[in-house]
Amino acid sequence: MLVKLRDLASLVQGELVGDPEIEIKGVSEIQKGIPGTITFLHMSKYKKYIDTTKASAVLIGKDHSLDDISLSRIITDNPTIAFSKILDYFVPSEKHTIEIHNTAIIHESVKIDDNVSIGPYTVIEKDVIVGKNVKIGSNCMIGKNCLIRDESELNSLVTLYPNCKIGMDVIIHSGSVLGSDGFGFATEKGTHKKIPQIGGVEIGDNVEIGANCTIDRGTIGNTVIDKGTKLDNLVHIAHNVKIGKNCLLTAQTAVAGSSVIGDYVAFGGKASVAGHLIVGNKTQLAAKSGVTKSLEGGETYAGMPARKILDKNKQDALIGRLPEIVHLLKDIEKRLIDLEKNE
Repeated sequence: MLVKLRDLASLVQGELVGDPEIEIKGVSEIQKGIPGTITFLHMSKYKKYIDTTKASAVLIGKDHSLDDISLSRIITDNPTIAFSKILDYFVPSEKHTIEIHNTAIIHESVKIDDNVSIGPYTVIEKDVIVGKNVKIGSNCMIGKNCLIRDESELNSLVTLYPNCKIGMDVIIHSGSVLGSDGFGFATEKGTHKKIPQIGGVEIGDNVEIGANCTIDRGTIGNTVIDKGTKLDNLVHIAHNVKIGKNCLLTAQTAVAGSSVIGDYVAFGGKASVAGHLIVGNKTQLAAKSGVTKSLEGGETYAGMPARKILDKNKQDALIGRLPEIVHLLKDIEKRLIDLEKNE
């Protein structure tokens, strides 16, 4: 597939600088650029490859100053979104085959709408409702009383325990488990007694759940992930957690039971939140942060325990000076001893 550079600029509504007649056949990495492709510069640390890349054009944001190069380029307000459009152009999403495989085991009470695909060896228990254009991969397990709304996609080996509600246009990647029991135990006479977990899981519209995530059912009531939120791989959401709209939770994040996460919250990798806390709207947590008390929204936090990142940076700077401070204290101590001897 060949396309003129000017047509790609039109596709992403970008400003074209250079030769509009260049023919582009695909995309490539900036450090491994291929002639006849367009590449992508989104972080300053990759700017060093601009002079050596063999790609024929580059997509950049308005914040990158590249007036001194000869490489043809498309300039946009949001190069990441623009690049996703270009990727879709060259590698469009595959249309799923509409087929219910003959090895799938589906209870007679299940309601299946139009254009649904169900893969080999998937099991769907009684009273499940499957909406229009849903794709369910192979070897999935859908427990009783689950709801999967229109346009959603469950990849292979996804498990939904009973009473999970999946919104519209949701993507759940392979190996994820929704509705498993929360970690609830009461101790009596040295023995841990299991607390029944009788709630469910509710996933809002346009949520994406990465591979090998676990989302526990509520003890009473539902664990909720609101619309537009995206979970990376290996994320654990405990029982009765409420996660707001359009949050981003990256790999190995964990949120303990009954905590409430606001809207537009972003967690770095391995960030964690203790139980029964509130994290306010538009909070950002740096990687490996540990939240031990409720946090106000609109701030960036880091460290364990998590605190405002400016405070943490100041403390880290002081910790870096500890050897110098210890040496200074020893010198002061020696001088004081010398003064006492001379009295």
